[in-house]
Amino acid sequence: MDIKTIVKNLHPLETRVLKNFKLGENLDNEKLAKQLDYKEGHANQVFSWLKMKELVQETARTTHTFFELTETGADFARNGTPERRIINLLKEKGGLRLPEIAEILKLENKDVGSAFGILSKEGAVKMDAEKKAEFIEEPKSERFNLINTLLNKGLTAENRTIAESELNEEEIKIINSIAKKRGAADSAFKITERDFVVYTFTKKAEDVQKELEEAGITGEETGQLTVESLKTASWKNKTFRSYNINLPPARIISGRTNPYCDFLESVKDKLVGLGFEEFDGPLVETDFWNSDALFMPQFHAARDIHDVYYVKNPSYAKKIEEPFLSRVAEIHETGGNTGSRGWNYSFDRDFTRRLLLRSQGTVLSAHQLAKAKIPGKYFGIARCFRYDKVDATHLSDFYQTEGIVLGSEVNLRTLLGILKMFAVEIAGASEVKYVGGYFPFTEPSIEVHIKHPVLGWFELGGSGILRPEVSRAMGVEVPVLAWGIGIDRMALMALGLNDLRELFSSDIEGVRLRK
Repeated sequence: MDIKTIVKNLHPLETRVLKNFKLGENLDNEKLAKQLDYKEGHANQVFSWLKMKELVQETARTTHTFFELTETGADFARNGTPERRIINLLKEKGGLRLPEIAEILKLENKDVGSAFGILSKEGAVKMDAEKKAEFIEEPKSERFNLINTLLNKGLTAENRTIAESELNEEEIKIINSIAKKRGAADSAFKITERDFVVYTFTKKAEDVQKELEEAGITGEETGQLTVESLKTASWKNKTFRSYNINLPPARIISGRTNPYCDFLESVKDKLVGLGFEEFDGPLVETDFWNSDALFMPQFHAARDIHDVYYVKNPSYAKKIEEPFLSRVAEIHETGGNTGSRGWNYSFDRDFTRRLLLRSQGTVLSAHQLAKAKIPGKYFGIARCFRYDKVDATHLSDFYQTEGIVLGSEVNLRTLLGILKMFAVEIAGASEVKYVGGYFPFTEPSIEVHIKHPVLGWFELGGSGILRPEVSRAMGVEVPVLAWGIGIDRMALMALGLNDLRELFSSDIEGVRLRK
């Protein structure tokens, strides 16, 4: 592109930079903000345009680290860290058990446990013979004072952000111990890194500056003829910027369905075509159907295969349907008529009424068992909710395709055939493997794994043959195959994506262009 053409196509933001700075002068975002009042976004855009036109060149780049106070950190700054609040509570109330501390301070048990461990190492608290936390003395370490100082500094800083360059060596060490780059919601600070770039004009820019001078272009030219300027005739005193008629016209955006919704419909069509009947259910379930009916003990580590969201108000369902409540309670306590010993504990009939957000699609299968035809094939696509850290292969709310097949002739080979269909025909995976797993409600239990070209091997879902403790409680005497497949993960393969978050992206342009 020749110099005259470049000058004609300069944006006023570019022109002002070329008119106000000289060859050899260092340019960066701060200088443009100070002298031209450019916001950071404008400065970044200008440098990008000028670089494309070969009018500036990068001469230096440095990475700076910043610590941004999170909402958790802001809460600590206002109300005190868990450690400080525990000390104050023990001073006031005396010895307390850790669950009591968690309840009084409205903290998670794990946060109380972590804070107690830190205070214990400092010699500030101890556990007495009755398993009660007891205050000994104020922590002697300067760490706690430094944390409070950093929290308050973050709260009052611009954009609640502290530059690493503002901190001394000890402060950097402390702030890094309470900060994270990813999954920072439960940390006091989030670590971010920004590149600071310095540019200088090229020789070509000097030629453009001369042409601007000769053409009398100032950068104050207007690009719009408004109704107001026509009314007042103010346009007569303005200089208008030239338009580039060679630029391509705006793209016409036609409506289209969301690719992920299309994928979900295609899965439904596939299963219905194979003779499956679709089932559905509410998002809010009871602990009974979500866990107890699936032979997951109420107070046992087997319950911890995933975390759940409990409903605050109302907290409990009014009742659980009979005879299912009595059957499940008996099976948990003694094994009932299943030949099992059960879990050998006293079943809590109040605990089982707790309301929660559905955490697994298998809850729909439990409901369907009570009214299923034999033989029968059923499936559902269920939105599930779990307290999980979000990353490329995990979401806190997600879809599962859940299904059961009932019949006297079904067996493990039948199940493997269904899993292969999901992995190969629907997800489009070329490499599949089956791994032995554990689920409280199936035996044997099988995980199906597929290999993603970028993410590598990951679990697609779990499956197995329902235990008699589950099926007989619902009145079913024949074998029942069951599976819960992460349909979001199948979509990664089928749609050629590398991150689950892209399925629910707010990037409209990406969705428009997706195949």
